[in-house]
Amino acid sequence: MAAVRTLRRFLDLLYLTGGIIAAVFLVAILSIIVLQMVARWTGMTFPGATDYAGYCMAAASFFAFAYALNHGAHIRVSILLNALGPWRRWGETFCFAIGTVIATYFAWYAVKGTYVSWRWNEISQGLDKTPIWIPQISMSVGAILLAIAFWDHLAQLVFRGQHGIKTDLVDQSNAE
Repeated sequence: MAAVRTLRRFLDLLYLTGGIIAAVFLVAILSIIVLQMVARWTGMTFPGATDYAGYCMAAASFFAFAYALNHGAHIRVSILLNALGPWRRWGETFCFAIGTVIATYFAWYAVKGTYVSWRWNEISQGLDKTPIWIPQISMSVGAILLAIAFWDHLAQLVFRGQHGIKTDLVDQSNAE
């Protein structure tokens, strides 16, 4: 039982870390935009600023996915699940199984795509000339975090009867 609690704390910390990293990338986007504005006002240039902001936006999105899933911020089919009544658990299990398969598939190919970009030494087409595998790492790590979160909640649903997602406002059946 202590091992389960330790694993639970580790996974929750992992999702929280992803959320914190996403927030840092959002601050980085703001910083890049401000620097670009200052550069324009002073007559200087900031080549690749929009590319860097785009990389940060992708990183913020992917790192936030697992945290958002864990906190019920993703769009869910709560209305349909509520309508299932006593069959709700089977509906949730089906939805989590499909989500888990898709998230795992995406994580696998995100890592594979990042590796191929590194292997072929792909360079971005923008002014920044960044090796494209560098920003793709955040996509791969975020996709892996999302897949782990789906596997986590699917396992909780199958073995405990309840997923670990904190209830969102629309889903009133779990709030009681």
